[in-house]
Amino acid sequence: MNVLQSEGSQSDGGALLMELGNDYPELREAVQRICADFPGEYWRGIEEKEGYPAEFVSALTEAGYLAALIPEAYGGSGLPLRAAAVILEEINASGCTASQGHAQMYIMGTLLRHGSETQKQVYLPEIAAGRLRLQAFGVTEPTTGSDTTQLKTRAVRKGDRYVINGQKVWTSRALYSDLMLLLARTTPVEEVKKRSDGLSVFLVDLREAQGRGLEISPIKAMINHNTTEVFFNDVEVPAENLIGEEGKGFRYIVDGLNAERILVASEAVGDGRWFVKRAVDYANSRRVFGRTIGQNQAIQFPLARAHAELEAADMMCRRAAALFDARQHCGAEANMAKLLASEACWHAAEAAMQTHGGFAFAKEYDIERKWRECRLYQIAPISSNLVLAYLGQHVLGLERSY
Repeated sequence: MNVLQSEGSQSDGGALLMELGNDYPELREAVQRICADFPGEYWRGIEEKEGYPAEFVSALTEAGYLAALIPEAYGGSGLPLRAAAVILEEINASGCTASQGHAQMYIMGTLLRHGSETQKQVYLPEIAAGRLRLQAFGVTEPTTGSDTTQLKTRAVRKGDRYVINGQKVWTSRALYSDLMLLLARTTPVEEVKKRSDGLSVFLVDLREAQGRGLEISPIKAMINHNTTEVFFNDVEVPAENLIGEEGKGFRYIVDGLNAERILVASEAVGDGRWFVKRAVDYANSRRVFGRTIGQNQAIQFPLARAHAELEAADMMCRRAAALFDARQHCGAEANMAKLLASEACWHAAEAAMQTHGGFAFAKEYDIERKWRECRLYQIAPISSNLVLAYLGQHVLGLERSY
């Protein structure tokens, strides 16, 4: 096994081991075999009808991959975060779309780490078996965006239930998920010492809530992520669906963001590698002026640079995952992995577009679809500028910029 020993994070100073090269080879090969049954034609068809890839999700569920991070005691595989990242990377590197997978993986983590034993016994085995989908995360709101502590959705305790009013936006897959993890304010912001206090996390059963004050409205978007607006009008949620303690929801959510950023960064690396491979194959076969276009430095150099950037981003993804799995602080590394991977992926996408020329715009090549999809990485789940602000303040020690 090719292993690199590295120093830990700044705050821990310890050492950790990262496997180099093609780690989890059997897992990668198994994921590739599944993805081979879902070629570009499948994804183009799903996008054309703005549908949900139910068959693909079912195949991943049956293979146990969407339960990768659920402990074996609850019916999952109990794999480390790095293994989950490899699954998502390979899905995207195979030309498929992993967003449904990463959503369930990181959303489930809040329930696993902060839910009661009863909640875990009730929900996790059902999620692992695929009988329940937990792929919707209600946080972002129209008027607050990334300023999460200012969200307006309220949850008021009335007896054995909470009554919820408010609105969420960019809530992907709400129409295809059975459950939603919801962040709402339970104590008015003017009554708390810190803005991050007074927020609580709930597990909302969307099947029960729809038609009882909950309305889900699809948003037509540039990419097919099945995203929606969700409206809460006196929606009642049992008090037993509160995750952890009331008022501590913000720290529960933040606790899961590092995992989310590592997983999304790994997806971006996978997409970037797909772009580079497609572009290299095309450049080696496309002949213009009596020679392959891959002989031209104008084609070679952007692809070579994209490859180098992807390799560097991959190393940061592995470092962040190693820290996370070692239970060390990894906020800086998770954010840097997301930043570097999102930009490396975009550069690979641009290089692939230029390499294919006019054919990049032909849907049958899938370049334009993936190009549109990968632009999201620089905006969500956290924008590149917010990552830079975090690094400036919390790593470099500069004054807060916002």
